[in-house]
Parts: sequence; structure tokens; C-alpha cells
Amino acid sequence: MTHESRRFVSCGDFTINIGLVGDFDDTVPAHRAIPVALGLAAGSVGVRVGFEWVPTDAIGLQDRLVAFDGIWCVPASPYRSMEGAIRAIRYAREQAHPFLGTCGGFQHAVIEYARNVLGWMDAEHAETSPDAEQPVITPLQCALVEETGSVRFRAGPRLFAAYGVDESKEGYRCSYGLNPEFQACLLEGPLQVTARDPAGEIRGLELEGHPFFVLTLFQPERAALRGVLPPPVAAFVTASAASAARQGAPGDRQTAAQFSSPHGSRAAGT
Repeated sequence: MTHESRRFVSCGDFTINIGLVGDFDDTVPAHRAIPVALGLAAGSVGVRVGFEWVPTDAIGLQDRLVAFDGIWCVPASPYRSMEGAIRAIRYAREQAHPFLGTCGGFQHAVIEYARNVLGWMDAEHAETSPDAEQPVITPLQCALVEETGSVRFRAGPRLFAAYGVDESKEGYRCSYGLNPEFQACLLEGPLQVTARDPAGEIRGLELEGHPFFVLTLFQPERAALRGVLPPPVAAFVTASAASAARQGAPGDRQTAAQFSSPHGSRAAGT
């Protein structure tokens, strides 16, 4: 079985399907961590999770994405196809599918929003377009490659609800983030800052009015390699299960309430 084939991690009878948008590379720690993180989340939420790696250069029409209950745009950019990644993000945003973007997924979700919501069609990533007129993603003042640091969550939104605390230590492998020159314009609408580092730099964003659209510059999935359930992944799986239940057969829709916990998990033993 190739890494692009459907795999399952199981803890329950209710099945959801997750699309992992990105170009799989076994040398990337986050890519090794993601199946483990989904397995931990499946056990916590009590569902069977099917997941499939979706190469960015294989994303053309939205038919490639309709089978998924949630979409996760994963780390390790530049992607083989920026446009493929942006198509997937736009699909999740417009179709109200649960979406998680970590590291490179954060960066490309900002570009998608700038292009397709704000109308900045020349919004670019400085890593792949260093001479762009509107580089909304630019090098961080201090690169965060294999670094760990504190992240502080704004009370109320989904990241805060997922963690249940106002601060967490998180791992990074990232050299690019939101361009300070464009922050005010980018963030005056529904795209809201929900996490910062102690210096006030943006580390998490969420889209208001969307069922679940969460972006982290850090890589919460890496905690799974230590056997720790990453709260954003549990929340994402919970949201995907709720979405699948609402859209399924009548018997499935009746199960939607069991996936309503804001923390994305069940109490131990349930």
C-alpha cells in the first residue's frame, strides 16, 4: 500500500474520512506524526478515522476532495503545486468543511484568503516568489526550525477551547509567517488572531463564521510522537465527525450531538 492510499485508525463504529493535503515525505517529522496524531484523536473522540495523502499536484477539480469529511493542509512547503493546495483550502472554506492548516497549511490558507476573499490576486509567498509585490507570507525575524516555544491563546475561540488552558509549549519547523505590513488589512475581517507568542507574534488564526477553520504556525501534531494527544487534532476530528454525522443518513445525524464537545474529546472511559 502506498502512502497515498486510504488508511484507517480505529476506535469506534462511526467512520470519517480525512484528506491530508500535502506532498508526503517520510523524512519530515510532522508527516510521520500525523497518522499517530489521528490515531490518538480517534481513540479520544471514539470514531474510526480514514485518512489519505492527497498530493498537491493531483488536486484539480473539487471531485478529488468531495469524499472527505475534513481537510488538513499539512507542513513541508514549498508544495509541488501551490495552486493545488490553494484549491483545496478554498474548497474547505467555501463548502464549510472542517479545515486544519498547520505550518505550511497556515501560510497557504492566508494566501488563499488574501486572494479569494480580499481580492488580492497577486498575494504570494516570499519563499517561492521573492520579488512579489504583495508577499503576505515573508521570512520570520527569527526562524523557528526545530524550536519549541510558548503559545498564548485568546480566551474563547477554538484553540483555547481545545487546549482548555491559556498557554502551551509547542514545536516548530518554520521560517515564514504573516508579513507585518499586511496584518492590519488581512485581519480586519473574519480572519482573527487566536494565538500569539510571548512577544506578541501571531501563531494562530481562525475564521469566524466557519464551522471549523483553524490555522497554526506551530506543529501541534508533533506531540503525538511523544504519545501526547494534540488538542487541535482532537478538535478537528471532532468537528469532522460532527459534520459527517449531520450530512449522513438519519441514523447518523442523530449521533451528531455526541461530537459537540468544544475540547474535541470524550471523558476518559466513555
